[in-house]
Amino acid sequence: MASDPEGTVVYLDYNATAPLRPEALDATLAALGSVGNASSMHHPGRDAAARVDTARRQLADLLNCSPGEIIFTSGATEANNFALRAAYARGGVLVTTAVEHPAVLETARAVTAEAPDSLLVLPVDGDGAVDIEPLDAMLRDREVALVSIMIANNETGVLTDLRPVIKAAHEAGALVHTDATQYVGRLPLDLTDVEVDLLSLSAHKFGGPQGVGALFVRRGTSLPHRPLLVGGGHERGWRAGTLNVAGIAGLGAAAEAARLQLTQEAGRTSTLRDAFEATLTAEVADCRINGIRAPRLPGVTSVTFPGVPADAVLATMPQVAASDGSACSSGAPSPSHVLLAMGHSRDDADSTVRFSLGYATTERDIERAVTAVVDAVRHVRSVMAATAEP
Repeated sequence: MASDPEGTVVYLDYNATAPLRPEALDATLAALGSVGNASSMHHPGRDAAARVDTARRQLADLLNCSPGEIIFTSGATEANNFALRAAYARGGVLVTTAVEHPAVLETARAVTAEAPDSLLVLPVDGDGAVDIEPLDAMLRDREVALVSIMIANNETGVLTDLRPVIKAAHEAGALVHTDATQYVGRLPLDLTDVEVDLLSLSAHKFGGPQGVGALFVRRGTSLPHRPLLVGGGHERGWRAGTLNVAGIAGLGAAAEAARLQLTQEAGRTSTLRDAFEATLTAEVADCRINGIRAPRLPGVTSVTFPGVPADAVLATMPQVAASDGSACSSGAPSPSHVLLAMGHSRDDADSTVRFSLGYATTERDIERAVTAVVDAVRHVRSVMAATAEP
């Protein structure tokens, strides 16, 4: 994706969905131009299966795992549902955090609905970092089926070091799942080093097409056979349904492109994000960067403009595409559960905008965005002040 020309939208909503990488577009179109069911034995079917095999290997290379440990899904929401439901069926309690994506939190609540005491939730501190200190007591005092902790938060970008979690959980006989939707393709992830048992991802977060993702299941993981979709024996019996060959091909191509450019993209995006924050905090009085004292994803910044409704800011700067929270929660009547868990007031949560940069973001994009944001916040504040006058 080339830089936006003047007058068009500056796209800073990569956490909602990233622009399709050229490599992913080419692979998707090539697959769409070919006919064949990947389960068929004739030549067109074998050609489709070969595209799937290539994508499985490309994703495995990005994660440093075996292709046989990858199950393709419709996205991370399905993968999260699959992982939590199957792991909880092992018996025991489910441990997660207060700042998980709804695809994890709502699934956790659903699977434990008949035994709500079997869902335990870890708190976070004021920067959104997960407090894992209570985890030892949770693991010691009861049988735990699964610990599910996201590696990178979708609203703040705050990172969690999973290694101590994995060590404690495995010593207690529990499995570990991570929703890595925002992390994969943004920072290096070596699954021989980060030994989670289950990992969920979506292609469209790192430049692949929407509607396709994957669940990593580590070889040897003791997981009851509880597929969400039953029917044919697709994906080794774990996920029935004709494979989305075009989407999977695009996912694989995006994974390969991300792997080859990962270090360069992460460093450049981090520099741009830091410049954006520095200028914004210098130009806008009282604005705060959420999670700034914690390790964060390189391209994510959550900014609170006290007393200035986020929806008003976004409406005043149509030339910048940003978000007032998780795209999957847009339209929700309640403020961000992530910010509330961090100790923010409801008013501050409603005055927070998330900007997320990515592989195609340029310096000029950031310059234009800063100008637009500063002007928008000042305009909204002036309108609110005028309206408040007697």
